Amino acid sequence: MVLKIYNTLTRAKDEFQPLESGKVKMYVCGPTVYDYIHIGNARPMVFFDVVRRYLESINYEVNYVVNFTDVDDKLIKKAAQMELSVPEVADMFIQKFYEDTEGLGIRRATLNPRVTENIDEIIVFIEGLFEKDFAYERGGDVYFRTTQFTEYGKLSHQNLDELQFGIRVEVDDRKENPQDFVLWKAAKLGEISWDSPWGQGRPGWHIECSAMVRKYLGDTIDIHGGGQDLQFPHHECEIAQSECLTGHPMANYWMHNGYINIDNEKMSKSLGNGVNVNQLLKTISPQTLRYFMLSVHYRNPLNFSEETIEQANNGLARIENCLANIKHRLSTAPEGEVAEEILHAVAEVQRQFELKMNDDFNTPDAITAVFELVSAANPYLQQAEVTRSSLQLLLERFETMDKVLGILAQPAEQLLDQEIEQLIIDRTEARKSKNWARADEIRDLLTEKGITLEDTAQGIRWRRK
Repeated sequence: MVLKIYNTLTRAKDEFQPLESGKVKMYVCGPTVYDYIHIGNARPMVFFDVVRRYLESINYEVNYVVNFTDVDDKLIKKAAQMELSVPEVADMFIQKFYEDTEGLGIRRATLNPRVTENIDEIIVFIEGLFEKDFAYERGGDVYFRTTQFTEYGKLSHQNLDELQFGIRVEVDDRKENPQDFVLWKAAKLGEISWDSPWGQGRPGWHIECSAMVRKYLGDTIDIHGGGQDLQFPHHECEIAQSECLTGHPMANYWMHNGYINIDNEKMSKSLGNGVNVNQLLKTISPQTLRYFMLSVHYRNPLNFSEETIEQANNGLARIENCLANIKHRLSTAPEGEVAEEILHAVAEVQRQFELKMNDDFNTPDAITAVFELVSAANPYLQQAEVTRSSLQLLLERFETMDKVLGILAQPAEQLLDQEIEQLIIDRTEARKSKNWARADEIRDLLTEKGITLEDTAQGIRWRRK
């Protein structure tokens, strides 16, 4: 079966042909780390995690890069409010990002580069644009000449003369043309800044991703993804900068997920209806939230409400109940051949799952395939006699699909006895040296893994809960 991806650039489902056989270079725009991520930030992180998982399941080696914007007007403002430095704020919310995304079962990217780690590369990139007459300087600010790039607007399919400028395109009478965008911003008094050929300043938003894509993945990559809101101006500007500098396409496939609505209203700052993932995970299981995000095709709008979360919860419960029943019967099932109806059901479900995922990563229909397996398993489980091999085949197929979707809770990883003994020794040593923080950290880890410690006259004794 052939994998097809809806390409925003061509407005069609294009057959996927990687630049290098067996390998995929994928870049997804990450968050500006000045606050907890909201549900809108989480949608692309969940979806592209599934894209990566599926590509790996069909034997691609995926080099997956997600950046952190760790210097920005929002970060500067937040740092002032919190009386911290910009790097301190960034460090804090990068850690929160990892906690929230890992809570949602999102695997860490191959690399998470930060803007502040790549200032030198950004400056070199801008210098290259100057050399080719695509950039100009005005009072310490540097701008990109959009009129020099005749294909500007090709991603968003807008005519250059008719472009409606987004929120992040600044109006500035120093620009040669209103649509020109900033590459380098002159520093204001007291702001975090770096030295450059144009004076103290910091990068513009769009140049950051162009420079990091080129540094970590090359002049041309396979897949560039992000939310629909990034299509213009951010991704349009990335294309202009990168292709003017290198002379090569920036990405062969551009993918954009749809918006999230809250109770049928678009999530926006003006409405104040944003919902942080950190808060949601206190009342909604991460599996339910992930299921919810995959239950609608990624290019379509997704509506968050009590009703849609309840639907997700019920759907997930149906799958989990079936799995629990399989495991229960497995404990007493006798050996025997795989039942014919189970062989047929598993083969058909596998075919349907791959067919739907190959059709532009159609996760709602892939979840439907999971339910087809539930529908086949439930009547079999009602039979008086079942075989171990049939139940094991059903479990294996559920597990294979879930390695892609990631919607089922994973059993807690158990510590080996010798690992527990060593941690107890480490904790004892930490207490002797009055390193109370380390001692508490070890106790918390053991508690998390279901290990209870008891002080006795003969020393510390442990047992599993």
